[in-house]
Amino acid sequence: MPNKSSNAGHIPIRTCVVCRSRMAQGRLLSFISQDGGICFDPKRILPTRKHYVCPVESCVSALPKWQKRRLKVRGKK
Repeated sequence: MPNKSSNAGHIPIRTCVVCRSRMAQGRLLSFISQDGGICFDPKRILPTRKHYVCPVESCVSALPKWQKRRLKVRGKK
């Protein structure tokens, strides 16, 4: 009996918050904002909003700068 699920074969696509490129969720690194800082969530199990970043040195190193800009826009600092 064939699988009739509408989600069969679906691959979630996410956007890197730094460079805005789109990739499969499994290829991106997952981070969360916690206590005013950024925490890496390698297993993607923490129950909060995730931010995805390309596994490229330039995007990972720009993540703190992105967070400062995000907090400024949201009026937190």
